[in-house]
Amino acid sequence: MARSKRYRTAHESVLHAGQHAFIGRKLRKRDKRREWITQINAALLQMAMEKKETKLKYSEFIHGLKETKVEIDRKILAKLSVDDPETFRFIVEQAKAA
Repeated sequence: MARSKRYRTAHESVLHAGQHAFIGRKLRKRDKRREWITQINAALLQMAMEKKETKLKYSEFIHGLKETKVEIDRKILAKLSVDDPETFRFIVEQAKAA
């Protein structure tokens, strides 16, 4: 109950809240990137299962994209894997060719 009555305690609470908010924004970015990578990996696994071939590893996929100079970030790749699988399949074939 001291935070509502004492200036110093209230001020410290505000400062700590700011620190937690800053850290939370960094963690949210990290978690989103991890989520996108998981979605891309799942789509790659599903494509391999459909075609009965070996799975293309995520790292090899990203390396293939860099070799073919395809500049699509992970957020867009994850969205494509869910919303437009044909376009994602085309991108994967481009990465495999490299």
